[in-house]
Amino acid sequence: MNILVCDDDKEIVNAIEVYLKNEGFEIFKAYDGLQALDIVERNPIHLILMDIMMPNLDGMRATMRIREDKNIPIIMLSAKSEDYDKITGLNVGADDYITKPFNPLELIARVKSQIRRYVNLGSLEKKTGVFKTGGLEIDDEQKTVTLDGEQVVVTPIEYGILKLLTENAGRVFSMEQIYEAVWNEPAYNPENTVAVHVRRIREKIEINPKDPRYLKVVWGIGYKVEKY
Repeated sequence: MNILVCDDDKEIVNAIEVYLKNEGFEIFKAYDGLQALDIVERNPIHLILMDIMMPNLDGMRATMRIREDKNIPIIMLSAKSEDYDKITGLNVGADDYITKPFNPLELIARVKSQIRRYVNLGSLEKKTGVFKTGGLEIDDEQKTVTLDGEQVVVTPIEYGILKLLTENAGRVFSMEQIYEAVWNEPAYNPENTVAVHVRRIREKIEINPKDPRYLKVVWGIGYKVEKY
């Protein structure tokens, strides 16, 4: 598996390279967003560790550019720990967020979790059927989402949320249940993370995201996909 590590601090890049090479990953290195975009276009990359504050092109804008046509898992790296930075990173397309300085074991665990999800979603061996409600269809054999016959490009996290809710259309899931099912780890204050991904999904599948037809909030409980 190929991982791109993008950070303008070369010592951090080199340290991450050591951690991940010991786990058997191949590492590509970039020191700003422009270098990252070039590497992604020229090489098969399976996960990106992306710093936020970098020269030439920062991590937020680089992530937005990558998300225009690729669903590679992206984990944001930043020295900032405020919720605003985390939410902004998730809003522009990141799948996860790690605050520096980080524990190497946590970094490795999060990388493996995202890689596992990405590989599983790309596999056609696990055939579990098609889930449909109204014009929204989840094909779990092809790992695709279509709306009224048109394919919708989603990230692995977005796919996981949509599959969970569409497969169980009409059932309400709490944010904790969604997080634990999709991220496959215990939920600690998952509200912001889940809400941001739900907002992104609505922007892709709803004509009017503020008045959704499919992905609805049940106030004080959680979310559901309406059953039609």
